[in-house]
Amino acid sequence: MTESAMGAPGLTLRPREGRPYRFDPGALCLELLPTGGYARYAAYEVLHTPADLVRWAGESRLPDGLSLSVSTQELRRAHELRAALWNLAVARAHGRPFDPADLTAVNAAAAEPPLVPRLAVDSGTLAWGPDATGTALLSTVARDAVELFTGPYADRIRECGSDNCKLLFVDTSRPGRRRWCAMERCGNLHKVRAHRARHTTTD
Repeated sequence: MTESAMGAPGLTLRPREGRPYRFDPGALCLELLPTGGYARYAAYEVLHTPADLVRWAGESRLPDGLSLSVSTQELRRAHELRAALWNLAVARAHGRPFDPADLTAVNAAAAEPPLVPRLAVDSGTLAWGPDATGTALLSTVARDAVELFTGPYADRIRECGSDNCKLLFVDTSRPGRRRWCAMERCGNLHKVRAHRARHTTTD
């Protein structure tokens, strides 16, 4: 399950085991992936209803203030887009070619009109156009993916280095050496295991 953070980009993930932890995948499109999936990841599904997708949008790195309505059909398309994005991100992380069907799914979503940003009349700050739809939300997510997969960080899409974690992120660190979804979770678990292994060897 995800929960919004105060101001900082990224999500608070609440695993079934262990403590909640912060995970910043570095891109809006990759924030959709931890909401569930198909096959063995179906057990982690959190987008069960249109209201769940609205909630995810509020928890994402999108600016606050979005008034959104989502239909059941748009929720289904969100699942399809998420699957395509997952496949593309995994392919990029492991240097494999993209599946044309996944590219078609992302391009179709990106071809729709996106969310409309505007300047608030009273404050001049960022606001959103009224009557936003799930289709516009998915278009914005898909366009973010197009920018990611064709931009300067396309070769920095990574899969968490833990053997039992498949979270995907874009490594925006300066040295480009990020290995873990989050140091406070998989990074620390790796350190603990390595420490125990060293002591077992020397005992």
